[in-house]
Amino acid sequence: MDVLEPSESAWDKACARDDVIRALTDGIAATDAKIGRARISQAAAQLSISPATLYRLIKKFRADRRVTALLPGKRGRPIGTRRISEKVEAIISDRIDQFYLQPERPTFQQLCREIRRACAAAGELSPALTTVKRRVDEIDEKRRARRRGDDAALEAMTATPGYLETFQPLDFVQIDHTLADIVVVDEDTRQFIGRPWLTLGIDVHTRMVTGFSLSFDPPQSASVSLCLLHSVFDKTAWLQSLGIDISWPVAGLPKRIGVDNAKEFRSPTFVTAARDFGIEVEFRPPGKKHYGGHIERLIGTQMGAIQLLPGTTHGGIKAKQSYDPQASAVLTLRELESWVALEIVGHYHQRIHSALMRPPIAVWRECEERINLTLPEDRLAFWVSFLPGETRVLQRDGIHLFNICYWSNALRGDVGRTKESLVIKYDPRNIAKIFVKRPNGNWVEARYRNLNRPSVALWEHQSALRKLRRQGRKEMNEHIIFATITQQREIVAKAQSHSAAARLAKVRTPATRLSVGQEIKVKLTGINLAQPAQGMEEEP
Repeated sequence: MDVLEPSESAWDKACARDDVIRALTDGIAATDAKIGRARISQAAAQLSISPATLYRLIKKFRADRRVTALLPGKRGRPIGTRRISEKVEAIISDRIDQFYLQPERPTFQQLCREIRRACAAAGELSPALTTVKRRVDEIDEKRRARRRGDDAALEAMTATPGYLETFQPLDFVQIDHTLADIVVVDEDTRQFIGRPWLTLGIDVHTRMVTGFSLSFDPPQSASVSLCLLHSVFDKTAWLQSLGIDISWPVAGLPKRIGVDNAKEFRSPTFVTAARDFGIEVEFRPPGKKHYGGHIERLIGTQMGAIQLLPGTTHGGIKAKQSYDPQASAVLTLRELESWVALEIVGHYHQRIHSALMRPPIAVWRECEERINLTLPEDRLAFWVSFLPGETRVLQRDGIHLFNICYWSNALRGDVGRTKESLVIKYDPRNIAKIFVKRPNGNWVEARYRNLNRPSVALWEHQSALRKLRRQGRKEMNEHIIFATITQQREIVAKAQSHSAAARLAKVRTPATRLSVGQEIKVKLTGINLAQPAQGMEEEP
C-alpha cells in the first residue's frame, strides 16, 4: 500500500505495529500457527487490537514487508461499495450514456431530472444528487469530452510534446485573420463605423511580425495578398508615411506559409500563385489549433494591447459589461493602422519573447547575414497573382465581366486573332479596372469601356444585381446596373449620419473620379503604381 504523507499519529501507530510484528515473524518462514497463540494474544494486547486483527496485519506484512503496509485503514465502507439497487444503478448508467454523454451537452441538473423521471417510471426511488454526481465524476474526462463534442476540453487534455523546427528566418511564416476587438470611426464624421479585420503574418524562427493589413472587408484572397505584399517588400517608405522612425527590417519571400483551412487559403488561386513564386503552402490539420500556435499567440498579444484602446469591445459582450465601445470610439482606420504598426515595431519586436528569451529584433539581426533574401522582380505582378480571377474570351468590343464591358487599346491587336479564353484578374474592392493576361504572357490593365461609370466595389455590384433580380429583370443592362448603384449610394448618403451600417458601406466604397480621364483613387498598400510594372504593357 503506497501512502503519500500519512499523518503523524498514523505513522507512529504503524511503526509500533512494525516493531511487534517483526519480532513475531523474524526467522519464521512458515504459517501463523507456528508463532503460537499465546504470543499472538500477548502481542495483540500490547497493540490494543484483537487477535483476528493481528492475524490480518501479519498476513499483509508478509506480502509487503514495509511499515506503510501496517498503516491504519480508513473507517467506513470500502471505496467502490454501492448501496443502491442494481436496477437504479442500471438506470443511472443508461441515462448518463444515452442522455448526458451527447453532443447537445445536457446540464447536470437536466440529467438528474431525467434520472428521476426514469426511476419513477420503473417504480424505484430516485438516488440522491450526490450519488449521481459521484457517477458522473467517475467518467473518464477524455471519453466525456469526446462523446459530448467538447473540442476545447479534448484539446486541453491532448499532449503536444513536439515542436516546429526551423533553421533560419523565412523558413516558415504563419498567416491568419481576426476581427479586431475595437470599433473605429469615420474620418469625416468621426462617428463609429464598425470593427475592422486584421490579417497578420509571423516568422516562426525569429517571432518577427512579417506584415499586416487592416480592412473592413471580410477575409478574402485580396486581404491575404495585401498582407503578403506588406510582408515581402521593404517597409521603410510606408513607415515614413506614418511618421514612424523605427526599423522594421523583415522582407523577402518565405519558403513556406502555414495557414488554416479557410476558403481564401484553400482557393486554387492562392495555392497556385504561392507555388509560382516558390512558396509552399502548408494547411493546418482540421481541429489542431496548436499547429498554428505561433500566429494564434501573436493575435492574442495584439488583441490584448488593442483592448486597452478607447472603443474596444473587450473581446465579447460579457467582458465589456456596461462599457459602450461605440460611444467611446475615437480612432479611424488609418490611425489604428499607425497604432498597430507602432505596437509591433516599438513594443512587440523590442520586448523579450518568452520562447526565445530574447527580443525578436535581436534574433533577426543576428540571423540577417545568412538570410537568402529573394524578392519578386515585379511588385504589381506579385500582387495581381494572388487576386481572384476568371477566364473570358476577348470580343470585338472588349472583355465582358460582371455584366460590364472593359477595354484597353493594348488589346486592339488581339481582337479576332485568338479564340482562347484569357485570364482575367480583379480586385474585389474596386472593379473599375481589371488585369488581362494577353496571349504573349504580358498583363494589360483594362478599364470600363464607358469611362463615365463610377468606381464600385464588387459587393456593391452584386447588391445591385440582386436588387434587379428581385425586380424580375432577367436580362442585365449595364446602364441600369450603374444607375442602381448610384441610387443606392444616394440612399446611403442620406442615412450616413444615422446608420453604422451605412457608414461602413461608405468606407468600403471606392473613391469615384469626378471627370473623364481623372485617375481613380485606389490605395494599394505597398504598391507603387507610379512605376510601370515589369511585364505590364502600357496603352499606346
